Amino acid sequence: MSSIAVSTLDNGLRLYRIAVEGTRAVTVLAAFDAGARTERPEENGMAHFLEHLVFKGGEKYPTYRDVNEAAESIGAVLNAYTSHDLVAFHITARSQRGLEAADLLTDFVARPRIDPGELDRERGVVVQEIARSNDQPSAMAENLIDEAVFGEHPLGRPVLGTPEHISDTFTRDGIVAFRNRRWSPLHGAAFVVGNLEALDDDGALEEMFSRFPPEPEPEPYEPAPPPPPHPRTLVRERDSSQSHLRLSYRPSVDVTSPKQRAALAIYSTLLGGSMGSRLFDEIREQRGLAYSVSAFPHAYADVGVLQLSAGLESAKCVEAYRRMREIVTELRDEGPTEGEVRRAQAYAAGARTIAFENTGAVARYAAQQTIVYGEDVDPDKAIEMLDQVTFEDVRSVAAGVADELSVAVVGPHTLEELETV
Repeated sequence: MSSIAVSTLDNGLRLYRIAVEGTRAVTVLAAFDAGARTERPEENGMAHFLEHLVFKGGEKYPTYRDVNEAAESIGAVLNAYTSHDLVAFHITARSQRGLEAADLLTDFVARPRIDPGELDRERGVVVQEIARSNDQPSAMAENLIDEAVFGEHPLGRPVLGTPEHISDTFTRDGIVAFRNRRWSPLHGAAFVVGNLEALDDDGALEEMFSRFPPEPEPEPYEPAPPPPPHPRTLVRERDSSQSHLRLSYRPSVDVTSPKQRAALAIYSTLLGGSMGSRLFDEIREQRGLAYSVSAFPHAYADVGVLQLSAGLESAKCVEAYRRMREIVTELRDEGPTEGEVRRAQAYAAGARTIAFENTGAVARYAAQQTIVYGEDVDPDKAIEMLDQVTFEDVRSVAAGVADELSVAVVGPHTLEELETV
């Protein structure tokens, strides 16, 4: 069992200490409810761009070189990520260097310089990142399916933003204003996960995380709720022998319910989350229609999405699309078998258990739990929740996946070709 302690600092930031037995490592992570969903239309891409900029230095480590050399000198690995839901910064080191890791992370994340010269240099880097993403058909398909599902809503916009915004629109004042508006400790949290033996309870850790300035309550999302389901098919024609296909359903799952999210995870596992799943068995093994096929659930703060993905030979795309839809329909009308639910449940719980051997995975899970859902961060309870799901819970999820879906495909196809299916 994990040992968990939480305190709230004077600036409003919650600090979680999650002890994980049997590890020599510790991960320090700070996250905020400041992902791409929180951007105004003219700010699209700003959350991710700001993630880049803070790595350029803070007060104690004033340049990117100082930050990088400090991390290397303690044998630590630094990284960050921006999603639609949140932005997070994390560092993993051997447990004896945990306090130094926290000192480094909180310096440049809580007290970034955002140097104007570095800002302008980084514009070109992020524009190249966007160009690389647009050159990858699989990444293009991911952006396209978000647009198909959510349209002009912030969840439908790319996290990376547009080259025009990065190159021409964003100013230092605008970026600082976004940070002040969204990086509120009241809607953030910090996590120290792993071997905590070297971290004394002497207030040093709390003092470091107190470097984050107090900010007022962030404004609500604009707009708040996602749009209702509106099936849409988008095609990005590309002269290629390979296609990337995405199908997205809006299952009737209450994402505020941990048990329903767990049931959705098990359903998606038996549908396309393992080598024994229906999609993998039939689409790849029996019919040879795709080299890659899967299903994945994603639960935003207020809406659930079930996405099916395939990478395949273009000549087989329409047949695979038809059969993938039919498999979802069969599960809805006939339900899964008790045997495949048991297997999927065991696989999902086992995969979660194995993932939680990694301190970084536990920290990322905890950030999602507390910031997006406002729920318990205990990783053991996440595994227990999967074990507690019943056959009827999964059957109910399957029955609630209506035949209303959005579709995106990148390859040598036309809209008419898919709409006839």
